[in-house]
Amino acid sequence: MDEGVLFYAWRDCLFRVPDGVQAPKAGSRFFCRHLSVRPGERVLELGAGLGLAAVLAAKAGAAVVATDVVPEAVAAVRANAALNGVIIDARLGDCYAPVAGERFDVVCSNPPQMPTPPGADREDAQAAADNGGPDGWALLDRIIAGAPEHLAPRGRLLFTIFDFLGVKTALAKLEAVGLAPSVLARETQAFPRIGYERLAHLRAMDREATLPAGRPATVERLLLEGRAR
Repeated sequence: MDEGVLFYAWRDCLFRVPDGVQAPKAGSRFFCRHLSVRPGERVLELGAGLGLAAVLAAKAGAAVVATDVVPEAVAAVRANAALNGVIIDARLGDCYAPVAGERFDVVCSNPPQMPTPPGADREDAQAAADNGGPDGWALLDRIIAGAPEHLAPRGRLLFTIFDFLGVKTALAKLEAVGLAPSVLARETQAFPRIGYERLAHLRAMDREATLPAGRPATVERLLLEGRAR
């Protein structure tokens, strides 16, 4: 192995974690544990990071396209695909821009969604992978809005949210674009450290009053589905 390079081993796979790309955290593992794809399905992952979900989907027999806005992430996806003996079409670009005119059986994402107060959008890899705009929905709204024109008939949009973004809000957003919404999985996780830095802002953005008084110890993470009719 290269001196000074971080590797991450999980589910019989090995992933190289380069500088500028965040290592998998609890949310990524939750996303991957509950991401179910079938052999032959065409899968799009938006914001693939180092390629954890993309590699696992490819190993399950899916034809995977993985996109990211970070050049180092796209290079990491390609390297990790080769490292694990799978083929992934990794593309550089913002949201759906690299797949214009294409449709998929599954569109999935574990996107940046931490509500970010003015001046808190740091440049380091961890913060950049978490910053979700003022209310946490900056990228999520774009993913939901663009899903119908990129899903095949009966295709599925899958994404994670923190419960303080609002489960009812998320289900309503899916309904509004014509997707049949459901909650596929829930998991209680440790409250994110970056959340403590922004706790006052999170409370101001907590539309459905999910955050307890005091210093939260845990947060609920959910995997949602929107199915094309």
